[in-house]
Amino acid sequence: MHLPSEDRAVSPCTGYTRAHWEAAADGLLAATEPYATEGGALYQFPGAHTSWSGRLSDGLEGYARTLLLAAFRRDETVLERYADGLAAGASGVWPRIEDRSQPLVEAASIALALRLTRPLLWDRLDDGVRQRAVGWLGDALGAEAWPCNWELFPVTVGGFLKEIGYETEAAGKAIDRGLERIEEWYVGGGWYTDGDGRKYDYYNGWAMHLYPVLHAWLADDSRLLSLYGDRLEAHLADYAHLFGGDGAPLHQGRSLTYRFATAAPLWLGALTGRTPLTPGETRRLASGALKYFLDRGAVNADGLLTLGWHGPDEAVLQGYSGPASPYWASKAFLGLLLPPEHEVWTATEEPGPVERADVVRSIGAPNWLIQSTRSDGLVRLHNHGSEDVRYDPYYTRLAYSTVTTPSPSYDNSVIVGDDPSRTDIQPLGVGDGWAASRHAAGGGARVTSLVLAHGAVEVRAHLVAGAEPGTPVRVTGWAGGGEGVRAEILPVVGLGPELSGVTGDGDGLFVAVVRLSGEAEVVPLEDAVSVRLDNSGVLHVRWGDEGAVEARVDSAGVDVTAVR
Repeated sequence: MHLPSEDRAVSPCTGYTRAHWEAAADGLLAATEPYATEGGALYQFPGAHTSWSGRLSDGLEGYARTLLLAAFRRDETVLERYADGLAAGASGVWPRIEDRSQPLVEAASIALALRLTRPLLWDRLDDGVRQRAVGWLGDALGAEAWPCNWELFPVTVGGFLKEIGYETEAAGKAIDRGLERIEEWYVGGGWYTDGDGRKYDYYNGWAMHLYPVLHAWLADDSRLLSLYGDRLEAHLADYAHLFGGDGAPLHQGRSLTYRFATAAPLWLGALTGRTPLTPGETRRLASGALKYFLDRGAVNADGLLTLGWHGPDEAVLQGYSGPASPYWASKAFLGLLLPPEHEVWTATEEPGPVERADVVRSIGAPNWLIQSTRSDGLVRLHNHGSEDVRYDPYYTRLAYSTVTTPSPSYDNSVIVGDDPSRTDIQPLGVGDGWAASRHAAGGGARVTSLVLAHGAVEVRAHLVAGAEPGTPVRVTGWAGGGEGVRAEILPVVGLGPELSGVTGDGDGLFVAVVRLSGEAEVVPLEDAVSVRLDNSGVLHVRWGDEGAVEARVDSAGVDVTAVR
């Protein structure tokens, strides 16, 4: 991929400008063209990893997701080949949209692209092609969605079909039904859970906010835009803190192969004017994410996005991941809908939150604590509220960061007996510099966990209840984070040098101090924090000469008090 020279005058943080985004889009689109088949209706990218939906569906995914990129780029020449593909696909090449089927997902991308480029693509098609296309898309209006962000795919298709006057009553019902459904999952503060439970991840930004806000904006519906725009604005105030100084998004959740799709909600805020971020900060964060991945092998020698994080990496894939899945990253190019003269493109880049100051920020809805340090640009997320329906290392570990990945050796875990699982997480609150939760562990035990954070240092306390006396307990810290990143953990209470202990007749308290740092020289961890447990069960924590905290962890919950 050929990109222009960096412009450090207008973009002192990343060097990227609109020209870089245009060049990246052009490069990605050009690289995909040789893989078009069936008259351009399918894009069959190479690779042995086929999704559980099968090769035909994967080919549709290749068409739909790269069409969305072409729609944001608004290149009429490129759109012509997608018009040919639409004609062929709707003539019988594409699989039908059925209940809970992958074509429902891809129909949303196609409908959104057609809505965004209507004068350039849809309005130029002949009537026969249009009739066959709406006939195929129309099945999405009544298709059953999985109870999660999928509920928004019929909304997106319905928005386009209603706009062009096709099955307007059915389209309106599909829109209303999907928007009503996501109200069940809005938990306040700008956060949704992706379906029932407590599944918090990037689907908040690139789906749960993206589709309703874009629908409201395209429909010019001021009521909906006010509702969803307020939520987006609140979300972005937290979301901006999830990017490292090197541009890396936090490594947490599923579908991480979508990579720089993490930039989509940032641009969405600028597009709709519903953002707390300045134009310069918006572009810095979005461009930082794009640059982070392009610099680290996300695009292979053939110009194609690979299945992985940096380069190919099966650890971040799911059963639904196919060769074209990474092109969900096309959503990152939403910013190209804003004209070159918009201030988000002309303003000088401004540093993101991690570059401005050390921050410890609590996020109430997911019960998260964000801990970031300016000196090394690292962001750490302490997870005391997010989990999947089953134990998943990308959802249920105690902590995640922008420089580490979940380890098969169970980093950031409390291992009771030989069971590292953490399920049935019950949030116990977040506050100034702390977060806490309770979860189910092995052998019927319950673990109450508290983290206290200051600078790059953490104190982690775990109260194990309900385990048989003599049950081994082991506490782990951060996995290695690569060159220049240091992970440390020291035992304090209830743990031996190997970071293990055993339960007694009653509840057992296990405390460790932890640090993840990218600094070359740091104060020894034992000098950075002192921890003492008094006879009444209160932990006394002192952050060097920078303040102190008293905390109690017991069967009733946790109590944290700052000490002057």
